[in-house]
Amino acid sequence: MRLTPVKQSPALSELAGGPVWLKCEHHQETGAFKLRGAANAVARLGDVAGVTTASTGNHGRALAYAARQVGLPAVICVSRLVPENKRAAITALGAEARVTGASQDEAFEEARRLEREEGFALIPPFDHPDIVAGQGTLGLEILDQLPDAATLAIPLSGGGLLAGVALAAKARRPEIRIIGISMERGAAMAASLSAGHPVEVEEVETLADSLGGGIGRDNRLTFALCRDLMDGMILLSEAEIAAGIRHLAREDGETVEGAAAVGAGAVLAGKLRARGGPLVLLLSGGNIDPALHREIVGETS
Repeated sequence: MRLTPVKQSPALSELAGGPVWLKCEHHQETGAFKLRGAANAVARLGDVAGVTTASTGNHGRALAYAARQVGLPAVICVSRLVPENKRAAITALGAEARVTGASQDEAFEEARRLEREEGFALIPPFDHPDIVAGQGTLGLEILDQLPDAATLAIPLSGGGLLAGVALAAKARRPEIRIIGISMERGAAMAASLSAGHPVEVEEVETLADSLGGGIGRDNRLTFALCRDLMDGMILLSEAEIAAGIRHLAREDGETVEGAAAVGAGAVLAGKLRARGGPLVLLLSGGNIDPALHREIVGETS
């Protein structure tokens, strides 16, 4: 596990009206924050036949990595919407990327079968206490590096990242603001919070593919934690997400995937400003297809 760096973004700071810092978690092992939760969950396992999950890519890659470290087989169930580069990264770590269905919910059915019939431990990507606790280390790490941080902008999907970071950060600094950011297309947590209970949404293609998938109709932890701990939520269009990817590449020299660019996209769109102190944008992952990144940034191969 790496201690990932923070760096100030001069251009975003000017746009946001105050200091903006980038927490470069896309430099983590496996290219995303997910290793924190996966490694914590695997470390706490007993005797199992293997591990499984359903994933939009980054959690599956992290679980494959953590399982390989302790010699456990891993079967990662993914939907047809998961990009090929993320499936390939899973298999490169010695795990099986099993394509099942057209949504994360459908992929979960196969993971549950493996748990039920073959003795695999099912480690979900977000709604699990060990996952939330592992992601929470990011909140403590950010405040160790930037003790006066006033606002944390967190990519929001199933809520494991936001819940863990918010729990840890608010325990140390109760006044800190937690802003969740997601895409307009298929944001399950946003729809669930609006409805007042977990709901299903249609899973569609988006540049922020790591933020896709449902939160589970039987969500036990993250729905309530996000509802109670989040101070605001921002939704972005696909064009705004692309602008974030492009800006971070051109101005800050950082290659990130769509989910990691939502904080920058929100600042660029005028939807997020620094208030009362430093604003920290969590760059959650860098596992973007290289060809897609070149297309968005406007580079030629």
